Amino acid sequence: MTNFPAPSEQADVAIMSDIDADFCRARDNQAGASHSLPRHARLPINRCNLPASIIGSLTFQQAPAALAIDGVAALHRPLFDLLNDIADAPERAQRFTGYMSAHFHLDQPEQAGLRAGRLKSRAKASYLRVLRGWATDPDGREAAVLKGWVESRFGLMPRHHGESLREPGSAAWQRYVEMRAQGLYGTNALEAQIDLLYAYSQYELARQFPRRSHLRLYRGVNRLCDHEIVAEGNAGDKVVLLNNISSFSRSIERAGEFGDSILGVDVPLTKLAFFSDLLPGMLRGEDEHVVIGGLYRVRLTTL
Repeated sequence: MTNFPAPSEQADVAIMSDIDADFCRARDNQAGASHSLPRHARLPINRCNLPASIIGSLTFQQAPAALAIDGVAALHRPLFDLLNDIADAPERAQRFTGYMSAHFHLDQPEQAGLRAGRLKSRAKASYLRVLRGWATDPDGREAAVLKGWVESRFGLMPRHHGESLREPGSAAWQRYVEMRAQGLYGTNALEAQIDLLYAYSQYELARQFPRRSHLRLYRGVNRLCDHEIVAEGNAGDKVVLLNNISSFSRSIERAGEFGDSILGVDVPLTKLAFFSDLLPGMLRGEDEHVVIGGLYRVRLTTL
């Protein structure tokens, strides 16, 4: 993330990109090369440095830019200044979780305004609870909070939550909105916690992969027709409109456990919301990488 540059000692680490140029950087005459994000899949405003029409476009996948949620860098600059001086990633993770606990009073919810004896269950509704909920049920309450966070911050509308959300105002949409509201009710700046988690994720990606712009990730699927296919290409290539947040794996073998077909995607680092090595014990079961959605060129492989 450009707002939080990695220390100078990282500059000489030679890690090459694993992006497939012919796969991701489509020629102008290939199917889907000029597709833009449909209006019904985005909001006109967001809380990011780039509009949703750019963030969700196929062009962004091919030539990504840094993403910054409004105000996060300035508010938490002391944290990232501190992390710059720490060479060990596990120690940085420890300092980050300590900062989160202190800044948001996660261990002392009464300091954040929670009354003793009331809403005790909501005192534990932290960013860690959201991530655990996402890993357990991608169509549950915590998942609705994450999808709502992407909608608010990046302007990308959710496309699925238990059932299709392609019709805003439908009964399915109302259920999603209700679950999102339930997940946020009585919490302590939960979306602001996720804002900082995303910023930290971008910081760590910049340090761990200083010369890489994309990661090749995989997702197992059983019914490709459930995905919104925008264009067909050659050799199994397709342009797909993904849900506004989805899980992928860096391991094709693990992805294969969740479907008889595999989507291979070159994902910009700036569209990785969180990943399995970010914090101890987080999303480890499936080597999970949580990806912000939009249009992507994907390669379909049948097992």
